[in-house]
Formats: sequence, structure tokens, C-alpha cells
Amino acid sequence: MARRTPAESRGWHDALRELIARHAERGEPLPAALERARAADAEEPAAWAPRVATASGLPAAAGLGPATYFADLAAPRGERHVRVCTATACFAARGGRHVREVEETLGVTAGHVDEEGRTSLQAVHCLGYCYAAPAALDGIRPCAGADVADQLAGRTEPRAPVVPASDTTGSPVLLVGVENGESAWDVWRDAVADLGPDDIRDEVAASGLRGRGGAGFPVAAKWAAAADKTGAVVVGNGDEGDPGSYADRLLMEKDPGRVLAGLALACYACGALRGTVLVRSEYPEATARLRRAVRQAVADGDLAPAAGEAGPRPFVEITEGAGSYAAGEETALIARLEGGRGVARPRPPYPTDHGLWDAPTVVNNVETLAAVPWIVRHGGAAYARRGPADETGTKLVCLSERFARPGAYEVELGTPVREIVTRYGGGLRDGRELVALQIGGPLGGFLPGNALGVPLTSRALAEQGAALGHAGMVAFDTDTDPRELLRQLWEFAEDESCGACSPCRVGTRRGLGLAQETGPAPGEAYGRLARLMGEASLCAFGRRVPLAVRSLARVYGDALAGWDR
Repeated sequence: MARRTPAESRGWHDALRELIARHAERGEPLPAALERARAADAEEPAAWAPRVATASGLPAAAGLGPATYFADLAAPRGERHVRVCTATACFAARGGRHVREVEETLGVTAGHVDEEGRTSLQAVHCLGYCYAAPAALDGIRPCAGADVADQLAGRTEPRAPVVPASDTTGSPVLLVGVENGESAWDVWRDAVADLGPDDIRDEVAASGLRGRGGAGFPVAAKWAAAADKTGAVVVGNGDEGDPGSYADRLLMEKDPGRVLAGLALACYACGALRGTVLVRSEYPEATARLRRAVRQAVADGDLAPAAGEAGPRPFVEITEGAGSYAAGEETALIARLEGGRGVARPRPPYPTDHGLWDAPTVVNNVETLAAVPWIVRHGGAAYARRGPADETGTKLVCLSERFARPGAYEVELGTPVREIVTRYGGGLRDGRELVALQIGGPLGGFLPGNALGVPLTSRALAEQGAALGHAGMVAFDTDTDPRELLRQLWEFAEDESCGACSPCRVGTRRGLGLAQETGPAPGEAYGRLARLMGEASLCAFGRRVPLAVRSLARVYGDALAGWDR
């Protein structure tokens, strides 16, 4: 068979998207149909996914593609399905030993189902319990703590401590709750009554608010790019995949109304009639609370009950992810919502021109949206006075289980990292030595434990080879084997690469192979690989991997010689 040209491939994908879009308009969306089939069938996706697609009048590939791509659909499924976290905070807590203990307890290895089909175990990257690591989900019931295997076995009671959250600013933006008897929905009602969309955009522009999901793009500029375009959509990105961060989970569970009011304000500012929040499947409680909050907002008259009744009050839906870190990238997230594989797309065109089903689409992180009601009530200038002039506002910083006082802290940007680690986090538990501090997730970067004077800003961290990202902080003490940590980083990268481009797909696989070798340090071959990934990868995922590895190597020096290229 002749290979398709790039133009022919684009035409085929566009035609498939159009078919899926027409199906979604007249019946059950394809992602929901696939999830329903997965829950009812323990076989491999090849046995049921094509059937789901063809039953809906779609090509078999429309079902098989996403079903083999997303971890939750592709993973073997028993009557009891357990997800165990293998991400950095859980790794740091027990050196990864909890995974073996869970496997022994359940009698099944990760990625498999037992012979009777009763129990399956899936390894995942972060469940949002980094402050109480290690963690697992037994169905939708969380278990967290050093004895997680005993909890799964029923030898001890399952524990899922709530997120410890504290404000350090004296005037919180995100952890504010009800302020002076006024909720975020009160801000929304007053804004619709007294302000126009331009007024909302002007206040957000004056605030200097930037996206809190990692890219840090000016929010007002993104809104302006989609404003008043026909059919605009606003997507709340709750697919918080950076291991070490649980800020979005905290906001969606603790104050879902604030997130939804921020989404409604964003819709109003952009002239969008519809909004969607995509929530990680690893956050089942967040999904449930947001759905309850939407129903309450509809009953209170703050959101439209149906798409056909939307106006200033938008119609809002809550959608669940299916297990993919890369799908947190905005173009990959849009592909997921459309029912395709969650892979990144080349830009341009940008989502604000051609996004969800080709409609102008604004994608804002959950924490970003949660800041909007405060800005609208207090004014952009008041927000701009918080933090440095070039990077304003506050940020939720999440500290992992290794800290003496783990939890989420709202801090002003520009706060020295050392102050967050020592004053708020209390240093490491049991007085242990902090050797390395990971900031901003696996692709963020590492700082030496004795060099934390850097302020918490994107620019300052970038100068140190790290990144702000979601601002999760994972601590590593002297018990951590640097070679094992390096392998853990490459395993994450190889497993979560979306596969859309060769530099990242092949590069992460090759990097993992090198990290698993026990011989001499990698040579110039790795240097070429790192440069290729950094310069030619389609999205930030592939470009960031070599930078994260380099920062880790610089922290550990001779122990990781050759990886600092």
C-alpha cells in the first residue's frame, strides 16, 4: 500500500473528525461510549473498541485509536481495579518499594489482571496525594500512607487525608472561600448585571494574570484572541498531570463554585456560550463535586440548563479524562474532548482560531480560572500589586510528603524558595538533609538543597535550569539513589510521550535505555539525542525532558556524570 502524503493524512484526519463530530451531535459522544464499553469488558481494546465505533457508524480506527492510546482504556481490567501511584512524590516516600508491596498483596503485577480476572493493577503517574504518599485508588476509594498495601489488603483502615491548605499572604486570592459573606457566584451575578465583557477583559489585563498551568501565557491576550468570534468555547483544564502538584484537585474539591464562577466569567469575557472542564480520571471526587456544583448553579440560575438556552449564562459540562499526561497540553486536550487520541497538534493554527471542533477555543487552567472572581471583585490593579511587577499575583505551592509540614500554601510570586521550604514546609521531616528539590513536575527541573535562594518566578527558576510549572515541590533526601531517580524520570517520559513526533517518541525510549544501562556514563550519542529532542520535538514535553535531566545531573554531580549535556 502506498504511504499517504502529509496532505492526504491531514485530509483523512479531518474527515474522521467530521464523522465523529456528527455522531456526537446525534448521539452519545465517542469518549463516553468507549468508557462505558471498557467498564463492561475485560478484554483488550482490540476486542471491543472497533465494535463501539462501527455500531455508531464510524470507522473501526475511530474507536481503536483512543482505546489503545489512553491508559485507562488500554489497561487490563478486572472486577476490582486498583491504580497505584509510581510518580516522584510516591517514589521519594518509599524509594518505590510500595509498588512491589502492593503487587505482592494483590497477587498481580502492575499492568496485568490475575488469572481469575478478579483483580487488576494499573501503574499511574500521580493521584494527587503527594502530601500523604504513597497512594493508590481502589476503584474510586483512595488509600494513602506508608501502609498503603495493608490498606488495600484490609489489614488497616483506608485513609485519605484532606489536603492541608494554608494562606501565607494575609489576603488570599485562591483560598479565600466566602469573603465578607460573598461567594464567587455573587461576584459573577454582579459582573453580568453591571459590567460588560470588555470591562472583565480590561481588569484581567490590568492584573497581569498569567496562565498557571505551566506555559504562563497572558490570560487577557488569550481571551482577546477569541473574543466575539462566533461559536467560541472556554475549556477549564483540570487535567493536572504534574506529579507533585495537587493544587487543581484542592480547588475543584474544596471550592468548585469558585472554579465554575471563574469559568463563567471567562465565557462572558470571550462571548462564549459554552464551557467545559476536563478533570483527570485520577480525581474522581473532584469530578463528582464539580458535577454537583454545576447542578446547583443551574438550579440557582447561574448556569444555563441546556446549550440551546445559553446566553450570558453559559452552558457548562464536566468531562472526565482517561489517563494521559500529554493530554494536559491544550491541543492534545482538545483532541481528547473530540474523541481522538490525546496527541499534540502543530501550531498554527492556534486554538483561539481553530480549536474544539474548529471553534475558537480558550483553554485556561483551573487555578487560573479560580483567580478571576477575586480580580473582578477587587480590581486588576489590586492583583497587580501582589508579587513582582513582571510576574504578578499569588500561586498555590504544593509540598510533598517528605516535608515536615506537607500541604498546599498560597504564596505571593517572588517568595524565595528557601522561605517556602524552611518557614512554611518546616524543612524535611525528622531533620533529614534536603539533597534535591524538584519544582514544577518531572519536566520542571531540580535545584540543589543548599541553593534555594532563587525567587519563585518563571524567569528566575529558568535561569537555574528549572521551571515553575504547577509549582509542586518534591523533596529528596539522602536515602534517594540518584541513578534510580534518573531512571524514574526517563520511565515517566517514555511512558507519557504522546508519540506524535519522532524526536520525543524515539528519544524518550532511547533515553530510558541509556538510563537502564549499568556501564559507563553516556557519551556524545546522548548529547546529540538531547539536542534533537530539545530542538525538534513538537511540544514542550519533548523539549523539556533533556533540560530536566540536565538539572538533575547538575545536582548530583559525579553520580550522574555525562547526563549534564
